[in-house]
Amino acid sequence: MHAAWYEAFGPAHDVLQVGEVDTPSAGPGEVLVRLQTSGVNPSDTKKRAGSFPNLLDGGLVIPNSDGAGIIEAVGDGVDDSRIDERVWVYQAQFARRFGTAAEYVAIDSVRAATLPKNAGFEVGACLGIPAMTAHRCVFSDGDVAGQTIVVTGAAGRVGYYATQWASQAGAIVIATASNDDDSAACRTAGAEHVVNHRSDQFAADILAATGGDRVDRIIDLEFGANLATSLDVLKTSGTIVTYGSTAVPEPKLPFFQMMYLDLNIQFVIVYAMPEAAKQHAIADITTALADDRLDHRIAARLPLADIAKANERIEQGTIRGAVILDIN
Repeated sequence: MHAAWYEAFGPAHDVLQVGEVDTPSAGPGEVLVRLQTSGVNPSDTKKRAGSFPNLLDGGLVIPNSDGAGIIEAVGDGVDDSRIDERVWVYQAQFARRFGTAAEYVAIDSVRAATLPKNAGFEVGACLGIPAMTAHRCVFSDGDVAGQTIVVTGAAGRVGYYATQWASQAGAIVIATASNDDDSAACRTAGAEHVVNHRSDQFAADILAATGGDRVDRIIDLEFGANLATSLDVLKTSGTIVTYGSTAVPEPKLPFFQMMYLDLNIQFVIVYAMPEAAKQHAIADITTALADDRLDHRIAARLPLADIAKANERIEQGTIRGAVILDIN
């Protein structure tokens, strides 16, 4: 089969190769998916750069965890009725070497979720990491109806979905964005207010949007950089849910200030989500897709041959939305 892979860590153009490798077969409990699209996420580029030093111990890695396609074969224990089913794939390259940057992937049938007919394969490649992470960030504590929620970086891959999940569930969403185009996108996603996270009055602008009331929940892309602001605007017993802290990777925590707020902090990474949370997210994603209730930001679509360019676009950190590879 045609695939992309790397056998050493390093810059995308130096280590990523595209060519032919053996086609996998579906083992017990697995499905064989002929992929149409593959999603490139920041975690994929970090792995390629060497964030997991032992990743290559078993041999070459076919990158990318997200993708979409059609089931062509099933292994023992999987009902034949799944053959020809349109699916989106998640966790394809988690704790294993073979991901979605290939014509085929053999994967646990649980990790291939039904893709409604009205959703394109490009949409299916957006869902595993961004939409599932966002769902967990919003709903990890249950219903959010009536809450006021700040979503930082709301025009980005996860934030855009988090804004939609929260607003559609009845929360008041205050999104953060730094330019007019991103602000417009946040409002399209359902944000009631948009504030500029680069403002010198960031906290004051959030409180102005609420009429001075502190917020219930903050879904934060940059935990360390935004911590001081979060503590200024979060109500007692409020929650910070975070899935990133790139700008300040080892933040200093003002313990007593946080303790006096009876603060809750939750860290989210999609791979470690409880299985029940994953299935909850999949069920809600399926319903939302079928009802055309989710908007998807796709920043670029490139052929598999341009996987190095796709990685570089992600690493630049300036694009908004998903980067999708077309396999065929």
